[in-house]
Amino acid sequence: MTPSNSIQRQILPIPDQTPIGLTTYDAKDPDTHYPPIRDLRPPAGAPNVLIVLLDDVGFGASSAFGGPCNTPTFEKLASQGLKYTRFHTTALCAPTRQALLTGRNHHSVGMGNITETATAAPGYSSVRPNTKAPLAETLKLNGYSTAYLGKCHEVPVWQTSPMGPFDGWPTGGGGFEYFYGFIGGENNQWEPALYEGTTPIEPPKTPEQGYHLTEDLADKAIAWVSQQKALMPDKPFFMYFAPGATHAPHHVPKEWIEKYKGKFAHGWDQQREITFAKQKELGVIPPDAQLTQRHAEIPAWDDMNPQLKPVLEREMEVYAAFLEHTDYHVGRVIDTLEHLGILDETLVYVIIGDNGASAEGTLQGAFNEMANFNGMAALETPEFMLSKLDEFGSPESYNHYAVGWAWAMDTPYQWTKQVASHWGGTRNGTIVHWPKKIEEKGGIRNQFCHVIDIAPTILELAGIPEPIMVNGVQQSQYEGTSMVYSFNDAKAPERHEVQYFEMFGNRGIYYKGWSAVTKHRTPWVMTNQKMLPFDDDVWELYDGSKDWIQAHDLSKEMPEKLHELQRLFLIEAVKYNVLPLDDRQVERCNPETAGRPTLIKGNSQLFFAGMGRLSENSVVNIKNKSFSVTSQLQVPSEGVEGVIIAQGGRFGGWSVYSHEGKAKFVYNVLGIQSFVTEAEQPIPPGQHQVRMEFNYDGGGLGKGGNVTLYYDGQSVGTGRVEHTQAFIFSADETTDIGYESGTPVTPDYTFNSSRFTGKIDWVQLDVGTDNHDHLINPEDQLKIIMARQ
Repeated sequence: MTPSNSIQRQILPIPDQTPIGLTTYDAKDPDTHYPPIRDLRPPAGAPNVLIVLLDDVGFGASSAFGGPCNTPTFEKLASQGLKYTRFHTTALCAPTRQALLTGRNHHSVGMGNITETATAAPGYSSVRPNTKAPLAETLKLNGYSTAYLGKCHEVPVWQTSPMGPFDGWPTGGGGFEYFYGFIGGENNQWEPALYEGTTPIEPPKTPEQGYHLTEDLADKAIAWVSQQKALMPDKPFFMYFAPGATHAPHHVPKEWIEKYKGKFAHGWDQQREITFAKQKELGVIPPDAQLTQRHAEIPAWDDMNPQLKPVLEREMEVYAAFLEHTDYHVGRVIDTLEHLGILDETLVYVIIGDNGASAEGTLQGAFNEMANFNGMAALETPEFMLSKLDEFGSPESYNHYAVGWAWAMDTPYQWTKQVASHWGGTRNGTIVHWPKKIEEKGGIRNQFCHVIDIAPTILELAGIPEPIMVNGVQQSQYEGTSMVYSFNDAKAPERHEVQYFEMFGNRGIYYKGWSAVTKHRTPWVMTNQKMLPFDDDVWELYDGSKDWIQAHDLSKEMPEKLHELQRLFLIEAVKYNVLPLDDRQVERCNPETAGRPTLIKGNSQLFFAGMGRLSENSVVNIKNKSFSVTSQLQVPSEGVEGVIIAQGGRFGGWSVYSHEGKAKFVYNVLGIQSFVTEAEQPIPPGQHQVRMEFNYDGGGLGKGGNVTLYYDGQSVGTGRVEHTQAFIFSADETTDIGYESGTPVTPDYTFNSSRFTGKIDWVQLDVGTDNHDHLINPEDQLKIIMARQ
């Protein structure tokens, strides 16, 4: 047994051992002897590990699993490794990611939904219990190098500000030594909000200079692993490569899009037939499988508005290009491992999607997906969409494809992302590549697996036991099942025999081939969806030994079997903190009704120049309310230009700024309409207070309001905002003081020219307009803020 294999590894960090023996007086004494200092390493034979996790890719999208999107890297890896055809996720991004990174079910680690809808319930809090240490922490404390590249959607929203706390961040408490990527559910691929560790940084290039996030992430991954092997060739690494692709917005260089021009004119119904035939040819579905039918909620291609069909085709062309572009850059990382001579020593997982394809883009798709998230999809008329045809996928877009394409990308299964009940939401093609230990090349494995199985698989292959204590806290057991038993035995009986599923009330249970499922909520209906009581949901029953595809509902023929599985779902739901079920929508967006903490208490927030990269959850909420912005400025004699405060960006937001010396306020509705109010005269030189008041009309969500601008308490301009965004400005744009990061919300400035040329003493954001003299005494400013807090 080697020294590294004899180490006690159940308690982490591994306790230091003090040498016992003779202590001499003089180091030159011949009896002076101490064992050499050895760096901690995993047990001998532990592999490097690379996990590639894509975003929002359905089972029927990648060509490796019969889809229309060309993915030669994935095909090559599969031809030298294994395809897993019954591998499952949770139906939503953050839950899948936290489950993967911890080896526990998503409700067990508080991630029953996305972080933005967290509640006080243990299964939905978004806070990972310290009894469930992440896999990366275990590997790091056993001698692995660890790196995280890409999307991190595991940080509670009230902990995303520059002040943390950073316990939920990859390099804070997540076990990773290096992080380069973004925090949140999605990001602009052309102009992302990036972090290195916990420090916000700007992209190294502009879109005009050829920047794209996926390429940047691949560059950083290549640089990190090259350096790691150059400096520590004997130390294995764990790299988690999770690009934002192919989550909306679907952004990709135009030359990639043109490769698919005209290839989807046949529409989504026929595409499913084409993909289904190819899947049988590849052997990734049974030869006797029957294609599931289109539900009435999903329109037929032939029923779509002919005027809109060029747009619909373009949406899918862009998406296919985006996935192929992602495959190419994953291939660059794989090529680097091969060039370094370590590919055979590396266990590679490629999970093609963290859930099924996304149906969040409305029945017609979206040029700006935030329109649907704000209940304003009607603003994107067919005429508007056609006018933007050539801009889909470009930096001017924030686009998504139509529901029908999502359904087609989930071929042969029913439903889509968010629908955890059916395999269309949870079954993702997965490839495992490790030439050193996997004997069969191009094999297919049909055993039932789940994302929580990856962590125990890696520990088994590394020879590392599950820890019983980490950082002084006793640990719960992993809830997944190692997949190693199936690597070299295609016929091995599956060991993951029971698995519950739940998301937004869509729920199901798998048990020894059988599945009982019920769809409760429709993914693309974002607002005003009427929910049935949970007890009134209609359950379906499928026999997976004969019907992998969930095409034949047996619930009426076998009611007792259905009841058996329904009871089992409840047992598993209690065990893993799924209850209480929660299908609320608007209430969960509001921290007060959801029961999660907020960073800002009260109705006022004070900012200072240079503060920035503040997420919406780090700023007092001004939506559907009257609000005011008061700024204390020092204006030079030549006048002043630039942003005082900006929230959001090109695709929705607002800003108070100065242009040509005059104060201005702009409210940008989804990048479709902008309402600008301008002062009648420039801000005078000297110290002055510039104030904007927005008086909300009331009477519901997303209404308009009147705007008044003030200099030193005197009105200098009025305007009108006809309507506002009710729920969200952006998933990635932020609030900045004295400058503007990301894309510009202000129509008069670009990113490089928005910096304020005067001096900002402070900026105060207030909900309500109760300060009737329209002036704040600067000397009393901090006292006012403290009182309101």
